[in-house]
Order: sequence, then C-alpha cells, then structure tokens
Amino acid sequence: MVRLERLRADHADALLAFERENRAYFARSVPDRGDAYFAGFPARHRALLAEQEAGVCHFHLVFDAEGELAGRINLVDVREGSAELGYRIGEDAAGRGLATAAVAGVRRLAVAPYGLRELTAVTTLDNPASMTVLTRNGFVAVGETFVDGRPGTRYTHRLPA
Repeated sequence: MVRLERLRADHADALLAFERENRAYFARSVPDRGDAYFAGFPARHRALLAEQEAGVCHFHLVFDAEGELAGRINLVDVREGSAELGYRIGEDAAGRGLATAAVAGVRRLAVAPYGLRELTAVTTLDNPASMTVLTRNGFVAVGETFVDGRPGTRYTHRLPA
C-alpha cells in the first residue's frame, strides 16, 4: 500500500533528507542533481510549490505502508490535457511494488481532480524496472529517444474520460 501526498511547504525537510540519503543510489541511473541542488534546496522547494500553484505541475510524495517517505512522483509540463510523468523510489523501498502502485495512484489523480487525458513518460533502455512499471500501468512504447544522452524509450498512456 502507498499513500500519495501533494507536495506542501512542510514537506521540505523530509524531502531534502530523502534526496540526500538516496543521492548516490539515484546517480547510478539518472544524472546527479549536483551540489547546487542541495545548497539551494529551500528556494527550489518554494519554486516547485509556485509551479504547482500555477497548475503547470503536480508534485507528490510517496509514503509506504509504515508511513515512511519512499519516493516522489510528479506530473510536469501540464498543458492541453497532457503531462509528463516522472518518479523515483528510494533505495530502501525499491523492488517492493511501490513504484507500480504510485504510478497507478497518480494516474487516478491525473483523471480527477487534475482533468488530464494523456500522460507521457521516458526511461532509459538500461532501466528495465522502470519499463515494467510503465507497461504494468498501461503505458505503451511509442518511440525511441535519448535521456541525458542515453538511449531510451518514449511512452504514452491515454486516460479514461
């Protein structure tokens, strides 16, 4: 079981701790955020909240059954009924089905209350776990792409009306 919470100002400390604890783990599969990300985190967090308030992004934290922060899942670049899905699950929570459950949960939120009709996502070819999460949630591969210079696949998912 997972619980998604829309990003709030009071999540800042827990989110920063999560990102620090998982920095090396995430850097194995995606480019490192860099020291500036951590040094400027308070301002970045405020900027994310402003984007969310403007309706151009929907940010969520993923909590596991024990109530521990296990990841984050986001819908970004919201426009014309579409958004791009992105997610990351921390090392301690990986392999327990949390990403699959979180994507299912955010798909429901995408329909209502967000009113979206389509989600897109990308993943690198060397990330079969992410590919599995997407396909288990009804995403269909629609083409090749590059993600930070690495070969990848683009996915799309039409949401129910």
